[in-house]
Order: sequence, then C-alpha cells, then structure tokens
Amino acid sequence: MAKPAPPAFVYRISTTDEWAELHRTGGTLGGDLDRSTGCIHLSDLSQVKMTLQNFFIGRGDLYLLQIDTSKLADGLVYESADNSNYFPHFYGPDSSFAPLQLDAVVKAEKIVLVNNDFTCVLLDGADL
Repeated sequence: MAKPAPPAFVYRISTTDEWAELHRTGGTLGGDLDRSTGCIHLSDLSQVKMTLQNFFIGRGDLYLLQIDTSKLADGLVYESADNSNYFPHFYGPDSSFAPLQLDAVVKAEKIVLVNNDFTCVLLDGADL
C-alpha cells in the first residue's frame, strides 16, 4: 500500500527569536526541545490550537509559520504522539537534522491571545 501524500502545508509555532533567526541566517534548528530530539516539531493546522494550549500558555511572542511540505521532501515524517495523534516532524534529508530553511516558509502570522484563545489569520476558519 502506498504511503499517503503529506498535506500541502504543515505549521510551526515559532518564537519571535526563532523567527528573527530564520530571517538573519536563513535557517533554524528550533528551540531546546527540537535540538534535544533531533527534529523540528511541527503540526497540522487542526493540531495547532491544541499544541498552543498544551505548551505555550502565557506566551505573547509567537508566530505561526505555514511551511510548504514540498520543500521538506523526505525529511518530513509523521510520528505518533499517542494512540490517536500523529504529528509531523522535520528531520532533514536522510535524517541528518538539517535546519528548517526560510524558503520553506510560505506565510508567517503573529499569534495573539483574544479572550483566552490563541488566534491569527491562518487559524481563522480552521476546522479546530
């Protein structure tokens, strides 16, 4: 059975510092969690709000990056977080833990907290 094609886009919850690093150097290896696990942690659009609520409460320095999966090629892998959730991770070519490149970012939006809910244009209308 053929492996299903990935969606056109995956999403990175990025800090202001990480977004600035991407602009300054053209790539990022992410934060401490990414560096310690050897992959860039990503989400499908339907997983973004859950990830924000579970890991980013109280943060006001966040951006949501829309990533073109065709630019990640074979470095994009979906892995089980539990029995019902599979999250995308970017390992880089041949699992080499390469930086996420700025040219893979299609769009970036500042995430704001409104009425205790994270929001941005990319999340508006998402089936969450």
